Amino acid sequence: MTCDLLVLGGGPAGYEAALEAASLGLKTILVERDALGGTCLNRGCIPTKLLLGATAAVEELAAQAKLRLAEGSIRTDLAALVTRKDRLLEATRKAMRQKLTALGVEFVQGDGRVLRPGTVEVQGPEGAREIPYAKLLLATGSRPSSFPGLTPDGGAVLDSTGFLELTAMPASLIVVGAGFIGLEMAQAAHRFGCSITLVDALDRVAAQEDPEVSAALLGQLKRWKWDVRLGVKVASLVTRDGKAALTLDSGQEIVADKALVAVGRRPNTEGLGLEALGVTPGRGGFIPVDDHLRAAPDVYAAGDVNGIVLLAHAASHQARYIARHAAGRTDAPYLSGPVPSILYGSPEVLRVGRLPGELLKEGRAVKVSAAPLAANPIAQAHGQTQGFVKVIWSEGRVAGVTALGYDVSRMATTAALMVRDGWTRDQAENLIFPHPTLDETLWSAFTAEAKDIPGESA
Repeated sequence: MTCDLLVLGGGPAGYEAALEAASLGLKTILVERDALGGTCLNRGCIPTKLLLGATAAVEELAAQAKLRLAEGSIRTDLAALVTRKDRLLEATRKAMRQKLTALGVEFVQGDGRVLRPGTVEVQGPEGAREIPYAKLLLATGSRPSSFPGLTPDGGAVLDSTGFLELTAMPASLIVVGAGFIGLEMAQAAHRFGCSITLVDALDRVAAQEDPEVSAALLGQLKRWKWDVRLGVKVASLVTRDGKAALTLDSGQEIVADKALVAVGRRPNTEGLGLEALGVTPGRGGFIPVDDHLRAAPDVYAAGDVNGIVLLAHAASHQARYIARHAAGRTDAPYLSGPVPSILYGSPEVLRVGRLPGELLKEGRAVKVSAAPLAANPIAQAHGQTQGFVKVIWSEGRVAGVTALGYDVSRMATTAALMVRDGWTRDQAENLIFPHPTLDETLWSAFTAEAKDIPGESA
């Protein structure tokens, strides 16, 4: 019997699409070759946040100790944390499975491959099964990327998945890649007392963010005594004598107990049978989609596999739209609105909407208003007052919000609403911001004097 919607992949996109489709009355089948929850739940965002959450008190104590208000030490038991992580993830997967069952979604374990338009073959524990479909969603996610000479080897050279499987933290760690994955995992290791060497070919950390954010982050990393090497290229990274040996193009060698390769992600498209659909992967192997997130007639692609935004919440949002479109509930093109991006740790980084440099490149006039966290009572209470909130204006309306500092992720939803609706200064002045909260600095940034940004993009 033909199903209305067949979903390949049980990560944030596939799972949310299956739930939404079933709630709309579509006969839905979800195929997953590994574990429900995908990378985010099992090998990415959630395990990383459990590491950062369990070790957050280290930075809290350090901040209070710096003010001479507290003293002592904190030791986190990584092996116990890994046990707790495994227990929590298993419980979450069980709850997800129960929710699918309650809504009537058929779950099929196995590897799915398109045989021809309208039919997918699944190789599972009980053999092969052909599943006919009316509409298909490709939501197979992504996996850690690597470059020649930078391939995790199962020894001392790890990718993010291998790092999150550690039950004992090494004394020293080389991190190749100063993006969000590398920075978050390096911070977790740092809190366990690990000595960090951070290497990146680009000339700044968190290079996709505002240059002021990158500079402030770099200052913090140096205060932590990290060895940060920017604008350098890696010739090779291998396991030698049980340790990670990294060689730069200059010939210099760096040795550490472990190395983490965090140079991005690539889509899981191999073996999907895309050729049977007439679909050719685009740049980086991602699946190109139209304004309705379709890769081919009656075939959608959502989440990391389409390469639009590699964030779990973006994948879930796309998936819910696809389910509604497949059910005939909307024919409007997909619009995501501003997608909040957050770097967790200490300090946190929040970005919603546009950066000044992006708008300047488009020839648009840009103004910026800002406020420091130094005067915020919540930041003061936690002894972490470094940082700022910056509002980017264009044509009298907010076009973006960037923040760096203690717990600034709390502002994400408020900032997203402001950017989505293009707030004016008057709207911010007419909203009551509770006291004391971090949001007060967001209000201060909105109502501060906006200044022109001269010149070209930073």
